[in-house]
Amino acid sequence: MFNKLVLKNGLRVILVPQKGSLAATVLILVEAGSEYETKNINGLSHFLEHLMFKGTKNRPKPGMIANELDSLGAEYNAFTGGQYTGYYAKVQKEKINKAIDLVSDLYLNPIFIPEEIEKERGVIIEEINMYEDTPMRRVHEVFTSLLYGDQPAGWDIAGRKEVIRELKRDQFANYREKHYVAPKTVVAVAGAFDEKKVLKQIREAFGHLKKLPAPKKPITTEKQIKPELVVKFKESDQSHLVLGVRAFDIFDKRRYSLQVLANVLGGGMSSRLFHKVRDELGAAYYVRAESDLTLDHGCLAVAAGVDHSKIQIVIKAVLEEMVKMTKEVVPDAELKKSKDHLIGNFILGLEGSDELASYYGGQEIITKKPIEPIEVIGRVKAVKAEEIMAVAKFIFQNSKLNLAIIGPYKESEGFRKILRF
Repeated sequence: MFNKLVLKNGLRVILVPQKGSLAATVLILVEAGSEYETKNINGLSHFLEHLMFKGTKNRPKPGMIANELDSLGAEYNAFTGGQYTGYYAKVQKEKINKAIDLVSDLYLNPIFIPEEIEKERGVIIEEINMYEDTPMRRVHEVFTSLLYGDQPAGWDIAGRKEVIRELKRDQFANYREKHYVAPKTVVAVAGAFDEKKVLKQIREAFGHLKKLPAPKKPITTEKQIKPELVVKFKESDQSHLVLGVRAFDIFDKRRYSLQVLANVLGGGMSSRLFHKVRDELGAAYYVRAESDLTLDHGCLAVAAGVDHSKIQIVIKAVLEEMVKMTKEVVPDAELKKSKDHLIGNFILGLEGSDELASYYGGQEIITKKPIEPIEVIGRVKAVKAEEIMAVAKFIFQNSKLNLAIIGPYKESEGFRKILRF
């Protein structure tokens, strides 16, 4: 069970006590990510996340926050997505109040030291270079760009190098002033902790945070009439691909049917695509299918790293399995196995305090209505084979089909010929 409270300034607090835990986690989330940016500041949300660790009014020297968190034996980090940014620390339960003090300080009181901005500029450019040299990861960014094009949802979260090189201190300060406001902020604490003491500490730390109007995310638009494809040339020993379809947003009632569908397709070592692509064809080490649903858009995508000589065979095999799901209901035994696999992984993924904070906090920041795990389990169990087929028919259409490839290919016509249901 979780407790949700809203402070007078609009800041939301999620408390998730966990009996028997030896640890506790504080996670601060804010509705600010790359989808809130304009093109001239693309990458600023992520850059800002880095800078928040580089000095505060209370800890003005770079490294002070990291040093104190390390001295607590903490696991800590930050992350930026399209629709929110997060900062967290996981510690022994006795040290949660100190962790809250540190993470709230970096969130509330950054000072943006000019010398540190210049240093971190180089760090982020190298991070972008690293992603470019990691095609297994980069291909997902290429796929996202293919889906959404030249709008915030289609831009890389890390941004473009030419923008990163030009961002100024006042741009970080202005962006933070506008977006890091109380109504857009969620503080989640999970694990073993004294609820009254933690809530009092959060009120004292965040009570003065401004209650300003929350800037809205630009609405993502989608338009497609035929299969679309992008091929990025890169000399490599393996081709990486993402083949997927447009779906719907996270508020759609069919989300659980889509989850089960994705799991049947490529959710484990007994899934259809794992059996077909890895066991039968011997064409890939990894192949998986996942749904990704957000505020106003979503997709289902299959990712794989495959033998160059077998890439077209793999693409055809994936498309065949997708078509099969529009024509045949999933057999009862396979449906039960897939649901059990989904539910088991879901439950195991909530064992730690950090995972609980992420689960409840993540739902709050996106939907503003967290639901208990038992309800999620019930909705997954209730999915019917006919509902999966209906979703399959809705999403597996040529007007929603997209393919991104990174590999040693200088032409795309051969792929375009086979890219259709």
